[in-house]
Amino acid sequence: MRKTLILTMTVAMGLFLFTAMDGLAADEIKVGAVQPVTGRFAFAGVHINAGLEDALMMANEEGGINGKKIKYIMEDGTYNVDKAVAAFKRIMARDNPPIMYGESTGMGKAVAPEIKSRYKVLYSSTSFSSELADAANNPYVFVPGPTYSDMFGILLQYIAKEKPGANVAFFYSDTEFGRDPVPYGRDMCTKLGLNLVAEEVAKVGGVDVASQVLDLKRKNAEYVIFQGFVLSPVPAVIKQARDYGLKVKFMGTHWGTHKMLLDKMGPLAEGYLGVMPYAFYYQEDIPMIQKIRAWNQKHHPDVDYRPTSYMQGFFTGQVFVECLKRAYKAGDLSGDGLVKALQSIKDFDVGGLMAPITVINNKIPMGRVYKANVGKKVFEPISDWIRTD
Repeated sequence: MRKTLILTMTVAMGLFLFTAMDGLAADEIKVGAVQPVTGRFAFAGVHINAGLEDALMMANEEGGINGKKIKYIMEDGTYNVDKAVAAFKRIMARDNPPIMYGESTGMGKAVAPEIKSRYKVLYSSTSFSSELADAANNPYVFVPGPTYSDMFGILLQYIAKEKPGANVAFFYSDTEFGRDPVPYGRDMCTKLGLNLVAEEVAKVGGVDVASQVLDLKRKNAEYVIFQGFVLSPVPAVIKQARDYGLKVKFMGTHWGTHKMLLDKMGPLAEGYLGVMPYAFYYQEDIPMIQKIRAWNQKHHPDVDYRPTSYMQGFFTGQVFVECLKRAYKAGDLSGDGLVKALQSIKDFDVGGLMAPITVINNKIPMGRVYKANVGKKVFEPISDWIRTD
């Protein structure tokens, strides 16, 4: 038994050292990704993909990782969990990158057990899932910003400061995406002394929301937080609420705080608030935005605007590059080495794309509240950085 145990430990240590040294000896460092560049999420996926690739290629232009170039390997997952998981496994079998990026919460949850037990790669994705951000159960998964629960916490802190004891309602989709932060939001309302007066549920893309809007009026909601929608039925809810004379402030999390929503709603967006962890493309006073705009003018001259989905991809790439630099310096480019590098990030300057970041439990629990400027069709910050840790 003792000989078998020693042999097992020796083999395991040998495999670990081989993986770490193989990464250091390779001519290039591979970063894999499964992106939703076609399918119903492609409107965001193409920009997420561009942002991640641009951050990695920008790092290559600046010298790479101690002279080694990063090779970006991407396959389309079409926003279909089965296809995305198959693409993930294909890339791992063929290229064996130490870092992988995924296209959705569903994909992340599907591959998380094998990432922990088999693949052991640093993994990030489009998702802000609270479950994926559980570092104890998913030690290799990095959420590139605050979770959906953190976003609720940021908005609720803002409400509690602006109007203590306010009547709050949650308006979310009947999806995993929509339900994710609701239990945390309930607890936060209690802790902050806010009255959670209603929880309204609607279908993604639906327009028949009259009963939910009437319930908001009946329960005298003063603030409504949307979750689980990118566009519809948000405009319909706000329009009907205005038609009924409701004096309520509407708010959204990351996927509900974007220029496309402002373009769609027009004057209806007046007073709309949202939480965002990243700077916007039009905030030209921010150094990293200046750098991103210059890069796009050089490499993508036909691009006029980059949405927040691009910023999420780009920011994730920034963190990947910093992890690679730290792991390379430590002599360990394995997934475990990259996770150690990730967890060592404290007060790291990302050029203003966010405030200096500190990774806590494999996430970055902070964001700012923005308000819609209907005339300019932009979101403008109205709070400092708010943390939930």
